[in-house]
Amino acid sequence: MQTDEVYLSTAYFGNIQYFSKFVAFQKVHIEQHENYIKQSFRNRCEILTANGKLALVIPVERNAGNKILIRDVCISYAQPWQNSHWRALETAYNSSPFFEYYFNDLKPFFTYKEKFLFDFNTKITNKILELLEINKELFFTEKYKVCDNDFMFDCRNSISPKTAWQKRDLTFAPQKYYQVFAQKFGFTANLSIIDLLFNEGTNAKEELTKCIIRCGNIV
Repeated sequence: MQTDEVYLSTAYFGNIQYFSKFVAFQKVHIEQHENYIKQSFRNRCEILTANGKLALVIPVERNAGNKILIRDVCISYAQPWQNSHWRALETAYNSSPFFEYYFNDLKPFFTYKEKFLFDFNTKITNKILELLEINKELFFTEKYKVCDNDFMFDCRNSISPKTAWQKRDLTFAPQKYYQVFAQKFGFTANLSIIDLLFNEGTNAKEELTKCIIRCGNIV
């Protein structure tokens, strides 16, 4: 690995692999010129509930055309998804060690209405970085760039809920941490960063660092 820069998609409460990149790499680029991709972490996250893993999905407004830039995707509020997402989080994590600690920081994202998905995700990501005490500036792409060399570490599509899209990540290895429902399901790896925050709290950054595989010029 010859780069200290990584390219990521936008993400709704990105998973642990996603946020480990903010620790592992010096510079993080968020792609804003790609076409919107359905069934990805761009508008969904995965949490662990008493019934197992659950995907929380933000509905988006349909586009008349086949393609739309991720920067232009609008959130749909036709259904009260914010209420259902927060109820799911509260039910899953209200007994976790740090739920009350982060309650006031995260609840506003489930009350106010942001128009664009990209803007909404960016605000969430910045808040999570603040809570993790990771001082990292986000850089946004000026145009879409195809990954065609070893100097561009591209995770825009490989961090995905779709197994077929996932690729071996030479900089990441999930590590066990405390989870509320571990006795019932065993440890569930690579959930949303929300799971790590509510369960490990002020130790979350340290747990992220444990997941990083050091190689080449990376940090």
